[in-house]
Amino acid sequence: MARNTIHKSATGRPKAAPSRQPKAAGAKREASRQNPPTPASKRKPPKQKPSKQVPSKQKPWTKAEIEEAFRRLREANPEPRGELEHINPYTLLVAVVLSAQATDAGVNKATRALFAQVDTPEKMVALGEAKLRDAIKTIGLFNTKAKNVIALSHKLIAEHGGVVPRERAVLETLPGVGRKTANVVLNVAFGEETFAVDTHVFRVGNRTGMAPGKTPLEVESKLEALVPPAYRRHAHHWLILHGRYICKAQRPLCEKCPINDLCRWPEKTTFMANA
Repeated sequence: MARNTIHKSATGRPKAAPSRQPKAAGAKREASRQNPPTPASKRKPPKQKPSKQVPSKQKPWTKAEIEEAFRRLREANPEPRGELEHINPYTLLVAVVLSAQATDAGVNKATRALFAQVDTPEKMVALGEAKLRDAIKTIGLFNTKAKNVIALSHKLIAEHGGVVPRERAVLETLPGVGRKTANVVLNVAFGEETFAVDTHVFRVGNRTGMAPGKTPLEVESKLEALVPPAYRRHAHHWLILHGRYICKAQRPLCEKCPINDLCRWPEKTTFMANA
């Protein structure tokens, strides 16, 4: 028969029996004492994630609906203009390159003084990369952008006589110039009927269901096929401005939308009710 053994301390008094409580539970209780839970009344509500603007299986827009949508957008803004300030095709090209992952307002603030002194590729090369960096340092990714602007200026001088080319494929060979930048330059500087799909146009095309696509190129192709001839010249500007000021990413102003009744977005009535 086993005997119960009582351990004694140096004073002859029995030692307290060791705790049989699991270590994990004790640690959890201690952490709870040090970091008591926040009262429910003071807890911050969880952030609502914006709906993903991806192609859906919504009913496609009819030709009549697309015609009506652009008619309304033109009625609200007959002569839309891009918001990037520029002097000529070259400064427009530079401004669009600088606008990647930056706001038009931020780019304009940095380029006003710059373009007053530098408005040709030759003057930009003479300015140099270091001084250009200093002039645009308030713009995100300014180091890479300064490098690209100097490089594209060199290429314009060496291969195009310092003139901005009017072909998309040629524009895309310039450092820092992608399809969207090329489309903006062709449309704004040369009046071409191109569709520059930025984040705003991509969102509007998918959210409304007008031109759904998984990539900017898919959305561009849809717009190319759908937009009526009378609206092609300014179509991308109407969509950009609509996405920037009304069909915004975080809080679309559905109650102010001129094409609300045509829009296929299933959540639009929720925002109208809570406005």
